[in-house]
Amino acid sequence: MPVFVYEARDQEGQIRKDKIEAPNFRAAQKVVQQEMKMTIIKMDAQSGSAADGDILGWLNNLKKVDEQALTVFARQFATMINAGLAMVRCLDILSDQTEDKKLHETLVQVRRDVEGGSTLSSALQKHPDVFSTLFHSMVKAGEMGGVLDEVLERLAGFMEKDFALKKKVKSALTYPVVILVMAMGIVFFLVTYILPTFVSLFEGMNLQLPLPTRVLMWITKMARNPVFLVCAIAGCIIAGFLIKQYINTTPGRKQYDQLKLNLPVFGLLNKKVAISRFCRTLGTLLSSGVPIMQALEIVGKASGNEVIAGTVTRIRDSIREGESIASPLGASGMFPPMVTQMVAVGEETGNLDAMLGKISDFYDTEVEYLLASLTSMLEPIMIVGMGGIVGFIVVSVFLPLYQLIGSMS
Repeated sequence: MPVFVYEARDQEGQIRKDKIEAPNFRAAQKVVQQEMKMTIIKMDAQSGSAADGDILGWLNNLKKVDEQALTVFARQFATMINAGLAMVRCLDILSDQTEDKKLHETLVQVRRDVEGGSTLSSALQKHPDVFSTLFHSMVKAGEMGGVLDEVLERLAGFMEKDFALKKKVKSALTYPVVILVMAMGIVFFLVTYILPTFVSLFEGMNLQLPLPTRVLMWITKMARNPVFLVCAIAGCIIAGFLIKQYINTTPGRKQYDQLKLNLPVFGLLNKKVAISRFCRTLGTLLSSGVPIMQALEIVGKASGNEVIAGTVTRIRDSIREGESIASPLGASGMFPPMVTQMVAVGEETGNLDAMLGKISDFYDTEVEYLLASLTSMLEPIMIVGMGGIVGFIVVSVFLPLYQLIGSMS
């Protein structure tokens, strides 16, 4: 069983150091806190213990924190801070009740750092794989302005809306993807198990087989050839690896992001989602008191899109030269005239953060309408596509039989 080394403070305030055996980190912490009635200062897996070789623990480190769990944490943290609870107490409660193991372990470390005198933003910044640049930057702005509870409320609202938008997109695309996978599975089953019987029959015929039948016979033979399958799978893996490596480069990433925005059907959806996220992020940062230049830097890093990052760079250069935000937005070609005009009005009236929020709300609604129409449009397209594939198989099978019957008559 894994061994954990801990340092804790007992009920009399004395520091105690000891070891404990437990199935996992969470169980060890529960024993020290609830059964021994001590407050954990530090706990780690003993070097060389079974915990170091725990495959599940290693996989958990690779796993990302569930976005919904992080959103719930932000809302509950904001509510508890607003209610006047001490920050260490809030972190202690939230770490105990979260079901996400990685988030639990991260919050334990954050609480330990805060208890040791570190600021909350500095403690969060140590965990970039859990808390984004946007998250700890807004917390830092709230700490500096003495309005941490208000900033956490805005951050929680932003994360909830952002998560809801992503969930709508995923939900709308789930049904077409499931149908596509099932259709491909059926076709693969037909090609590998049903059609070989007909192939053997056709090869025994002394007929000039039509082109569709010859194509179908070739596909069937290749699908049942282990060498071809291994080469095809290896080729796909190598091609995917090379494409991923190219996308990780600066020009490759820019071309990939531009391609996502220019796709025939999904490009408009990607563009509307990107505009909504850009406006909501920038508006949330500005309303939280983050300076405009720092806010734009955070937006560029958090966008995840090189096209938007390039636009943000041009906006910062424009502001540095004393110009407006609306001009580089319009010059980018990505933002519609309505957005640039509303941003210009927001700059003139000094109400830019509220105007950005309205733009984001508008595009969230646009995304919902587009998703509904996209889903209704994909269904008949997939039905027609599957009908074409099944029709090709039927024609390929029955053409030789028709020729055979004709020759016999």
